[in-house]
Amino acid sequence: MLVLPADLTRSQASACLRMLVQGLRALSDKEVVVDAGALVHFDSSALAVLLELRREGLAQSKRLVIQSMPERLHDLATVYGIEGLLPTA
Repeated sequence: MLVLPADLTRSQASACLRMLVQGLRALSDKEVVVDAGALVHFDSSALAVLLELRREGLAQSKRLVIQSMPERLHDLATVYGIEGLLPTA
């Protein structure tokens, strides 16, 4: 399981993505759960991180499932029309 931090805005996005990709590469599971339950302060950069992580997962033949997605993040994904790309558990 991968875990998102409490704060994920533009200033943390690159470092967070590097950490998550490293974790993703270390996992052998074909379905990887990303726990978003800790997210408190975030912006659309959180979606960008998740989408890039999804692309990396697909390149490794892995499927991401988002667990405990905050309602506001889901609403942002809906506004941008990408909610179908980020399946929830």
